[in-house]
Amino acid sequence: MKSKLIFISTVLISLLFVQFIFAWESKIVHYENGKLVYVADAEENRIPNFSHAGYKGGSVPIPYVPVVKTISPIEGDNTMHIQNALFEVSFMAKNLDGFRGALLLTAGTYEIRGTIKFGIDGVVLRGVGDGDDPAVNTILWATGNSPNQRTVLIAGGGASTKWRDEVSDTRTNIVSDSVLVGLYTFDVEDASKFMVGDNIIIYHPCTAEWLAAVDSGGTYWYLPGAEPGVDLPWAVDSQPILFNRNITDIHGNTITIDVPVFNHLIRSLSQSYIYKYARNGLRTQIGIEDLRIDIETAGGADEAHAWTAIDLFQIEDAWVRNCTMLHFGHSGVRTNTATRITVENCRALDPVSEITGERRYNFNVYTASQQVLFKDCHASNGRHHYVSNGSSWTSGCVFLNCSSQGAYTSSEGHRRWSTGLLWDNVVELDGPRPGYNPRLLGLYNRGHYGTSHGWTVAHSVAWNCDVAQGDLIVQKPPTGQNYAIGCHGKNVTGTTPPAPFEAPEGYIEGTNETGIEPRSLYEAQLEERLSTQVALEHPETQSANRPVSFQLYQNYPNPFNSTTNLKFEVHEKGHYTISVYNINGEKIQVLLSENLQPGIRQIRWQAGHFSSGIYFIKMGNEKQTQLKRILLIN
Repeated sequence: MKSKLIFISTVLISLLFVQFIFAWESKIVHYENGKLVYVADAEENRIPNFSHAGYKGGSVPIPYVPVVKTISPIEGDNTMHIQNALFEVSFMAKNLDGFRGALLLTAGTYEIRGTIKFGIDGVVLRGVGDGDDPAVNTILWATGNSPNQRTVLIAGGGASTKWRDEVSDTRTNIVSDSVLVGLYTFDVEDASKFMVGDNIIIYHPCTAEWLAAVDSGGTYWYLPGAEPGVDLPWAVDSQPILFNRNITDIHGNTITIDVPVFNHLIRSLSQSYIYKYARNGLRTQIGIEDLRIDIETAGGADEAHAWTAIDLFQIEDAWVRNCTMLHFGHSGVRTNTATRITVENCRALDPVSEITGERRYNFNVYTASQQVLFKDCHASNGRHHYVSNGSSWTSGCVFLNCSSQGAYTSSEGHRRWSTGLLWDNVVELDGPRPGYNPRLLGLYNRGHYGTSHGWTVAHSVAWNCDVAQGDLIVQKPPTGQNYAIGCHGKNVTGTTPPAPFEAPEGYIEGTNETGIEPRSLYEAQLEERLSTQVALEHPETQSANRPVSFQLYQNYPNPFNSTTNLKFEVHEKGHYTISVYNINGEKIQVLLSENLQPGIRQIRWQAGHFSSGIYFIKMGNEKQTQLKRILLIN
């Protein structure tokens, strides 16, 4: 009997061991001694740090701003009704955090026949919910088509300046021979014009030498299918690379910036320079929350209606959260001349338009969009659900834990050398559509598609994404690299076909393998950066007297259907609990409550009988707790 128990125990331990060790790490991004290590290739390409995306660079949570004025819907057009209320709030004083207050729109339907221009620093426009019942939600109902294909709500200064406005006599050349992707420091000719805290623009001119290095954009203008006189090689000065940054340190003529560069700056190819950004017309600290924007259409391929739900133009440190946008023709949310933006828990659904170019870009980082974070969002029935249409002015944007349904074609870098984009745990819930191209995620060369789109992205990553039975295309641009790590799909490849144009395959690793660690690249990078920041600012917290007794990792998959895996690491023995809470903070299930020895473990949550929505996993012992947010889609 004793030997039988020993045998059974050995089998159980072996099974548990197999379950606990199937997690794997990338060869080029992995942990060593508790820190992320990035391995460069022979061309010095490496995966950069994306963790600076989002409101305030991801370093602080989105604040709750108290209500200072409340209005309710009126009969007829509510455009000026809301506009006047925003104008009234604009005269209120800012608090110490830079906010004037929130304008609350009570439940009901607000007909909008024009465009609401929301260009006030420190103001939040808040509804009471984004559902379809006007009795308990706030619905902006955009009617008519005057002016033609208008935007319903424009937040920010409203202009597409691309950060051109510079403080006079501040331009100085970067004299480092090379500033490699991922670096934060460089040398300049004269740093005396700058101070720590200055907002600067790094400008990499589009020279003949750089164009030669990138094969003139790789437009394949000479192949059949290209339009003569339209599809051409990129021209000198057409695609400058810009980075919007803040100076964090100056030593002599060496400048350190807050966010890394997302493209190599090679002096022999292009003489880059910096200048102080004048910030003319820029608006900051703006929020849009808890409302629904529905656009009146005739359905089908109708295009005579409001075209974009929310434009974030000439704006910085702002957010859109808990909003639903429906029946737009172009975009649910579009950013332009926008930096450090978070779009969280939003839905861009069911666009109405022809199914062709420059339409149905549900979540769209457009020209001069940087450090924009789309988190926990859902898109349906568009063409390019999570897309950069912003070309070489756009970089450092992240699509995190987002889902897609009914896509006609791929989320992707769309045109002309956007850099440093991350699709992180983006999941296709179905697809591909019968009769349509099965490409559902693209980091690739579009050749002469569009208007000489060519190389769409460089130094960009698909991490732990799932394109269902579709194709994920990843190709290597000249002077750069693109990556697909831990992704799932029918084809994860850079070869032609299914890629539309011939190009070297990008870096592909771990296709259709489960259990990649870290599960989320952005979240791991953010956690490490903030932990390092805390350690530098409060070294006493790193004392040996303050050990970390356990680590709860993000679940995978996430979002998930029915079942998800929860991995955790115990550093010291003790009693631990793991529980599930709903969005109201109510405990709904205890998954673990027992004494544990040090080691790595994994459990599963079988959630098939729970309704779709956001839940929280809480792990704790007598010393500390950790919390992870998860999304169930049944």
